[in-house]
Amino acid sequence: MNIFALFETRVREALESLIRSGRLPEGLDLSRVLVEPPRDPSHGDLATNAALVLAKEAKQNPKALGEVLAEELRADPRITEASVAGPGFINLRLAPGVFHEVIRAALREGDAYGRGNMPGGPVNIEYVSANPTGPMHVGHGRGAVFGDALANLLAAAGRPVTREYYINDAGAQVDVLARSAYLRYREALGETITIPEGLYPGDYLKPVGEGLAAAHGRSLLDKPEAEWLAPVRRFAIDAMMDRIREDLAAIGIRHDVFFSEATLQGGQGGNKVAELLDALREKGLVYEGRLPPPKGQLPEDWEDREQTLFRSTDFGDDVDRPLLKSDGSYTYFASDIAYHRDKWLRGANELIDVLGADHGGYVKRMQAAVKAVSEGEARLDVKLCQLVRLLRAGEPVKMSKRAGEFVTLREVIDEVGRDAIRFMMLYRKNDATLDFDLAKVVEQSKDNPVFYVQYGHARRFSVLRQAREAMPGDDVSREALLADADLSALTDPGEIEMMRLIAQYPRVLESAAAAHEPHRIAFYLYETASSLHSFWNKGKDLPQLRIVNPTDRKSTRARLALVEALGGVLASGLAVLGVSAPDEMR
Repeated sequence: MNIFALFETRVREALESLIRSGRLPEGLDLSRVLVEPPRDPSHGDLATNAALVLAKEAKQNPKALGEVLAEELRADPRITEASVAGPGFINLRLAPGVFHEVIRAALREGDAYGRGNMPGGPVNIEYVSANPTGPMHVGHGRGAVFGDALANLLAAAGRPVTREYYINDAGAQVDVLARSAYLRYREALGETITIPEGLYPGDYLKPVGEGLAAAHGRSLLDKPEAEWLAPVRRFAIDAMMDRIREDLAAIGIRHDVFFSEATLQGGQGGNKVAELLDALREKGLVYEGRLPPPKGQLPEDWEDREQTLFRSTDFGDDVDRPLLKSDGSYTYFASDIAYHRDKWLRGANELIDVLGADHGGYVKRMQAAVKAVSEGEARLDVKLCQLVRLLRAGEPVKMSKRAGEFVTLREVIDEVGRDAIRFMMLYRKNDATLDFDLAKVVEQSKDNPVFYVQYGHARRFSVLRQAREAMPGDDVSREALLADADLSALTDPGEIEMMRLIAQYPRVLESAAAAHEPHRIAFYLYETASSLHSFWNKGKDLPQLRIVNPTDRKSTRARLALVEALGGVLASGLAVLGVSAPDEMR
């Protein structure tokens, strides 16, 4: 039950009635009419912008139009007050029965409450896609958590979602990986090695070298690089991907598809990059030409030569882009276009890439490419995740000795746990730098959002346990509370606030999914949990407001129904974030 969608329909019905009666002209665009929570809850339960957005088109003063519409809305028995404020906003107060029905809907629908049927076709979300050249670090973790939560969010809103990981198993970096692993293979066979500059020095490759020694014995030692490079590369990539999958599983992240970059130019699917270039040529989107020099200082690798170029500027990019290098091999951009074209050909009409902040220059060119190859059918949204500053009690955390250059994600998981990482990674917008303090995220206090929200959910169960002890003959199950709780007993401002927040959940879920912003769910959960804790604390000072009061069975059962509904919303939101909802805190 989404009261915002319900009353948005009611406002449009009122406008259509005014049009039929001749008080408004025909042909008004009602698609811009919205119903939202008012900025100040003291102004009402809902607010609509209808008079503001229609006044110019209707050739009326917005406040005057607002008064006419408010009068029409007052005839609805579910609306107890409709008032015009400011330049023409209409604030609405709803009858208590509307919120009582929300609570019943939340109890009746359980986990399905708030879940939607968001319009739109299949979505492909690509996230993590870390090079398989080393263990995942904390920065990878932020993109991984964000992408996974966004996938959960869109699925909860009703969109079919494919979760994808792009394995960068082609190119120079995996040859460097193979040579680094080969040195560790020689080390495993007893040689003393020195890691030269340009290879990966971290100890994380020691197990790979040991695995190569177990699989091949000494047979690779006497072979030239041309013979051992390919098998060592494949072994090292597989070993690193196994480790990455283990780290992802430890933080509760899964993918439906692991797509190999190497398959773009071979394998059963043929050469997808060559197919892409043929398709672009057929559309007249490839030409031979020269690019103007970049503004400012010329980069060392810039060449003033005729190149094979994609007409990227036809689709909103700043410059046309090369598709072939000077040696005739494909550019990374050509491979990336082929990969995104493949996603679209697999059925996704909305593509989302979750990338690090250093990929900002990638956005326009790939959006142009997706528009071109899909003939405007597909849309690409690139979400950039900013850096994570890892702290302990306010001090920067030193690099990992084992990884060599960074703190691994697995080290952080082992220290603070999956829930703390996931919630705190999502408690800040993805494009803002995140300070992640290892000491603060395990504190049991209001200042630690993940603890505070999980404690709110656990309080749901502690209240039910108290009720069973205090009223042993009463059935306090969800079904029983739905059947006989008299919600008219809920009149305290704290109770009304909790009902309002429960009513907002479907809208928060829908708007967060539409904006691709899972942090909105984390903020909402903290506010909702805070409302429960606040009401609980009021009951310590005012016995008549205690949730469980055996001398007032009517109020007790109404409050139990309210807490059960609110707890269900907390559990649902935590599930979207991929965070557990404990029955009790330990």
